[in-house]
Amino acid sequence: MLLRFLTAFALLSPLASPAELVIVASPRSGAIELSREQAEKLYLGRTTTLADGTPVKLVDLPSGATRDEFYLKLTNKNPSQILAYRSRLVFTGRAYPPLEAESVTEARQWLADTPNLIGYLERADVSGNLRILLRLP
Repeated sequence: MLLRFLTAFALLSPLASPAELVIVASPRSGAIELSREQAEKLYLGRTTTLADGTPVKLVDLPSGATRDEFYLKLTNKNPSQILAYRSRLVFTGRAYPPLEAESVTEARQWLADTPNLIGYLERADVSGNLRILLRLP
């Protein structure tokens, strides 16, 4: 009984290893090269194009732990900071937030079907019809 409790506690503990997050796109997007710095600029609304000038759109997962972890790892900003930052950009008309999927399944489908759409998923959620562009440590 104690062993079951400790195992369950370890799995639910914040110290349990987090899932690997990856930035992905459809293979139909062509040869997209994406650095961490470019990904950060895209998700902070500082640019809407890749280094070669290719315009891209972004997709966000629904609000929750995976999304929060993604922004923290990529931008070093917590959810409140991202919301405040985005609000300023939208208010001034300089940028718009990414499309927000209702689920991981919807995001995965959009990413597979839409060239030049970039998004993030947990590595375990990546299917064969997506190409990993960048892994976040």
